[in-house]
Amino acid sequence: MPPSPQIEIVRSFNRTATAAMGALDEGLLQTEYTLSEARVIHDLAQRDQTEVADLRAALGLDSGYLSRLLTALEARGLLQRATSPGDGRRQVLALTAAGRKAFAVLDCRADQSAAELLERLAPPQRARLVGAMRTVRDLLADPEAPRAVVLRAAGPGDWGWIVARHGALYAAEFGWDETFEALVARIVADHVESRDPRTEAAWIAEVDGEPVGCVLCIREDEATAKLRLLLVDPRARGAGVGSRLVEECVRFARRAGYERMVLWTNSPLTSARPIYEAAGFALVSEEDHHSWGHGMTGQTFELDLAGHAG
Repeated sequence: MPPSPQIEIVRSFNRTATAAMGALDEGLLQTEYTLSEARVIHDLAQRDQTEVADLRAALGLDSGYLSRLLTALEARGLLQRATSPGDGRRQVLALTAAGRKAFAVLDCRADQSAAELLERLAPPQRARLVGAMRTVRDLLADPEAPRAVVLRAAGPGDWGWIVARHGALYAAEFGWDETFEALVARIVADHVESRDPRTEAAWIAEVDGEPVGCVLCIREDEATAKLRLLLVDPRARGAGVGSRLVEECVRFARRAGYERMVLWTNSPLTSARPIYEAAGFALVSEEDHHSWGHGMTGQTFELDLAGHAG
């Protein structure tokens, strides 16, 4: 029976990718190391010490095969073993100085190889390839593995994402209509067109180069800053992204010389309230209203920036 079209696509992808990445060469990246050896060196370089059991689990390798790899690398002076101080039955591994040097060479050449691969493509093709690779990585990665969150200033290309993500997410989760997206668009447009960078700012939270959250600090008056448009994508919730965005916004407002910070939220957004309260915000007023196709309670929170220094 011939393979299904999906199976053939997977196999074809594997053949194409391994050839393009040079994985079929006798030595990976023009070094003396095989692909498996290079991956072991890479993983050991990420920390000072690694237990053998943890390395085996991370790489998904057969224990016998991994043992042979480690023995070969140890014989070449690239790693050393010791007994775990917490459990005498376990072994810990660490790269030697020679192993760290080998990693530096591999890491540099891997960057060069990736750059050369991308340079062969026109910018639109490059963007498509990187996007497709990100999708493959995300679908095959361990969903429980921790992922680094990076905060950066919002810039060109981010404003449309803020508007579109608010519109789509709040429609899906709360049924708010398109008038909410229009409100977000007005807030963003006003901020971009008239912001004073000394007293106003916006941040994007990223995971693996993809935006997963945002927040804005906007001038209400000379003494008051307003926190607006806090959003955390569902795929990044539970990782502290919302707290980090709020903390960064508060720090900026305090440095800018504001005396207080306020925010307005609504009763359905229950997951955000603990984040605001943990940052020191207190509920000061509530008011029922009908907006975006629904009745709800608007809630105003306030933070005394001078009295709650963080």
